[in-house]
Amino acid sequence: MTTQTRVRPISGKRDIKAFIDLAYRLNQDDPNWVPPLRSEVAGTIDPKKNGWFSHAEAQLFLAERDGRPVARISAHIDRLALEQPPEQGFGPGTGFFGLFEAEDWDAAFAVLNEAEAWLAARGTTRVLGPVSLSVWEEPGLLVRGHDHAPVVMMGHHRPEYAGWIEAMGYAPAKKLLTYELDVRQQFPPIIQRIIASGEKNSRINVRRVDKSRFAEEAAIILGILNDAWSDNWGFVPLTDAEVADVGKKLKPLVFEDLIMIAELDGEPVAFMITLPDLNEAIAPLNGNLLPFGWAKLLLWLRRPKVRSMRVPLMGVVKHLQSSRMASQLAFMMIEYIRRAAVSEYGATRGEIGWILDDNQGMVAIADAIRSRVNREYLIYAKPIAAGTLNQT
Repeated sequence: MTTQTRVRPISGKRDIKAFIDLAYRLNQDDPNWVPPLRSEVAGTIDPKKNGWFSHAEAQLFLAERDGRPVARISAHIDRLALEQPPEQGFGPGTGFFGLFEAEDWDAAFAVLNEAEAWLAARGTTRVLGPVSLSVWEEPGLLVRGHDHAPVVMMGHHRPEYAGWIEAMGYAPAKKLLTYELDVRQQFPPIIQRIIASGEKNSRINVRRVDKSRFAEEAAIILGILNDAWSDNWGFVPLTDAEVADVGKKLKPLVFEDLIMIAELDGEPVAFMITLPDLNEAIAPLNGNLLPFGWAKLLLWLRRPKVRSMRVPLMGVVKHLQSSRMASQLAFMMIEYIRRAAVSEYGATRGEIGWILDDNQGMVAIADAIRSRVNREYLIYAKPIAAGTLNQT
């Protein structure tokens, strides 16, 4: 007799622990899965510690058999996403699922169905996922690149998940790409000439961020980001509350020579953020800072030596996009950070992304510096009937 799979909303500290721990059990045999710090995962799902909840609501679910967790999921609605133009991917009626993990198909079906029902009861007519939790955190399901470990703040998922999600009636809505390159190699001569030309242009100033003015520099970057990305698929503006929380989380990873702001005629118009790959430091800790993990991490953060660097965000103000100036500023920032990454941190590879597969400007830049796609993520979509329990 088959044991019934039961799904319930989580409640209380014991459920939160079970929700978090499930991912460690299901992925423990994957040599390329990097166990995140449990404290970071707990902070992500805690409304008191994640500014995203200031404009969103979420319900977390666990599926169990005989009291044993076998799947988990989040169902969430982002009020700012509802306000975006539908042609940009989100808009009215859009809900999301995320934080998806499942032991088998039956468990996957159970939690996906429960998430859809929760969203439908709140008027949702379309579900996108996985998005965990914000589109600025870990969007998409890994469908290519399972053979190597992810870098900091990138997801890694079991290969069978794609088939299970598609079997529930979901279809790909958007592809996200990451590109990798050998940062020890000089860029092609034409790129070097573009950079040299920019260095002779008195209108251009590319500078490091000043960590002593962290809040001010973060505000500059946020202003450029919300302008530069505002027409992109899936754009949701970052709020001050989110920036404050992300700032607390990422400040230890902020190194002044790895984050650049480009100014044109004295006005900030572009930025590039690069992070040393924290995953290299936390992979051996199995998600725990105790008893000695915290000391090892603190030592690493003083001046990390890493193999990989990740560029999670870069942007140029909208009025310069598609111009030669935009490309020139981008190449200058990339080159200055490449030099520092190699000489000061011992990096040998860089990873850029995620990048929307139809973002022609960023894809062209990635191609020009001879990088190649190494990972692909899919965000899936499915229509549902608002107010009804969806049975697939």
